[in-house]
Amino acid sequence: MVTLDLWVVSAYLLGILIVGIWAQSKATTQEDFLVAGRSVGPLLYSGTLAAVILGGGSTVGGVKLGYVYGISGMWLVFMFGLGMIVMGVVLVPRILELKLFTITELLERRYSPAARIAGGVVMAAYDLMIVVTGTIGAGAVMEVIVGIPRTPAILLVSGVTVAYSVFGGMWALTSTDIVQFVIKTVGILMVLLPMSIYHAGGLAGMHAHLPPEFFSLQNIGGAKILSFFTLYFFGILIGQDGWQRVFTAKNMQVARNGGIYVGLYCFAYAAAGAMIGAAGHAFLPPLADPDLAFATIVNAVLPVGIRGLILAAALAAIMSTCSACLLATSTVLLEDVWYPVRRQKSLGSVALTRLITLLLGVFATVVACLTTDVIAALTVAYDLLAGALFVPVIGAILWDRGTGRAALASIAISGALVVLLLFTQGMDSDAPIYGGLTASLLVYVSLSLMQSPRTRTA
Repeated sequence: MVTLDLWVVSAYLLGILIVGIWAQSKATTQEDFLVAGRSVGPLLYSGTLAAVILGGGSTVGGVKLGYVYGISGMWLVFMFGLGMIVMGVVLVPRILELKLFTITELLERRYSPAARIAGGVVMAAYDLMIVVTGTIGAGAVMEVIVGIPRTPAILLVSGVTVAYSVFGGMWALTSTDIVQFVIKTVGILMVLLPMSIYHAGGLAGMHAHLPPEFFSLQNIGGAKILSFFTLYFFGILIGQDGWQRVFTAKNMQVARNGGIYVGLYCFAYAAAGAMIGAAGHAFLPPLADPDLAFATIVNAVLPVGIRGLILAAALAAIMSTCSACLLATSTVLLEDVWYPVRRQKSLGSVALTRLITLLLGVFATVVACLTTDVIAALTVAYDLLAGALFVPVIGAILWDRGTGRAALASIAISGALVVLLLFTQGMDSDAPIYGGLTASLLVYVSLSLMQSPRTRTA
């Protein structure tokens, strides 16, 4: 019985790999490889942007939160949607015309090369952790649904993801992501959501079997909602994985409207994940590991074959984000760290970018085999991103008084503080994000105001 599900998933993985290899012929220049020639139209743009934003953390993690907290588990993914709308309306019109390859490139244009390098190191660490998060999620769902042990499952899915990313770059990602978006939408919203609710006895059955607080948007707690806002709303505004997709848009209207549409889609996806998890809580026995809620629900409510489709949908969500963040990591390390440190302009070497992408993919796969907690890994990534980079990046866009010295000091001090607090307070603590943001803001604003505008470094 499991064999049919495995065949469905195998066919999906093979199809995605073929598309990635086909896209290799389109990625002949660095601009093609990194930003798809800045030529993506509205339908393709919106679908691929949604695919990259909603990955393993949003799918596996969103269902886990719904299983534990009920409908208030939607707040994590909801913050992604809110961030996408604000990005499209407020930030895209200010940034798209700059023709950037990375969002941290803005730090050099506004401040100094040193600020760009420091920002690039933090951004690369964030994106690499997102790759690890998604790869863990892929292994978890493959393990439960088709019975493949987690490490071989990780190696299989990661191998395909790394391969098509290396072959075709952003053209491969764009081509595969629109397919993944369709599969994910059908599988999660149109199949798993109604089947889960039906299996729980409908909404009436859920009300009968679940505690009343499962139907409250506040059940997860105000402190957790605030931490989701601080981490994921702020983080999505400056993440390279999202902005690299924005840079593929063929014009301002496509990028702005696409951000709004994707934000609304995120709201629907957030509600669906929470409802699936809550429904699962109504009919499943208590799970020792809530990270397995998604896969366990799929096994419980769907017949053989359809399970393979839903597993493909989950992998679509995971792989789209992993591939985007993998390419983002290699882009940032080369464009914002390697070339600036060597004091040379980008050589436009597609071959070198492919090599770095391959090496980073192998590294992320090894780390994923040694880590298990999806939400914890996602939190660490956004702690680093929002805690160390949000203030100087947004300051570069919105505040003329910000200085290069202030930006560099802000990144260095807040980044070090985030890492220190992660080690001393734990990955589940809110202290790293709040401490990092507070230190970043105080250092950036105070040093900028202390420096005379006449001698400002920018």
